[in-house]
Amino acid sequence: MSGAPGSGKSTIALRLARSIDGVVINHDLLKSFFLDTNTTFDQAAKLAYNLDWVLAEDLLKQGRSVIIDSVCNYATLLEKGAAVAEQNGCKYRFVECRVEDVEVLDRRLKGRVAMRSQRTGIDVPPSDAEGTGSVDHRAVLKRKMENPVHPASGAIVVDSSGSTEECVEEILRQIIL
Repeated sequence: MSGAPGSGKSTIALRLARSIDGVVINHDLLKSFFLDTNTTFDQAAKLAYNLDWVLAEDLLKQGRSVIIDSVCNYATLLEKGAAVAEQNGCKYRFVECRVEDVEVLDRRLKGRVAMRSQRTGIDVPPSDAEGTGSVDHRAVLKRKMENPVHPASGAIVVDSSGSTEECVEEILRQIIL
């Protein structure tokens, strides 16, 4: 489950997990845990990604469906996800939650209770993030939104600016194909 911060990934992932009797691995939760142990932001992100895959592989071996809830900005994550799924005889499905309006994302970010690893607005990075002082966060986000990381084929893209239920229904319709 991928998408920009504030795109509704976590909400949709939780609802989808209930529909498929799956388990959500929340990357932000794991990263926040590592930050709480005085790990640097970049190191916490690396450790959380590694733990995402260890947990996913273990859960797949137990016969569970797994949803990794992460912004997924790196192609290596797609490759790792596909490899872990294949090694465990499972289908890999990539879902992007997309919201085109940056102001909608900003309102959602400002309106949520953020974890330590999460931003509290488009222009407000997590307090532990390093080297963010002179960064134009809005421009960086727009660039990532215009060029999202996707697999070569088979990506499921949902407009998550509206109803969570409609997004879950659309995802279910496409994963059953």
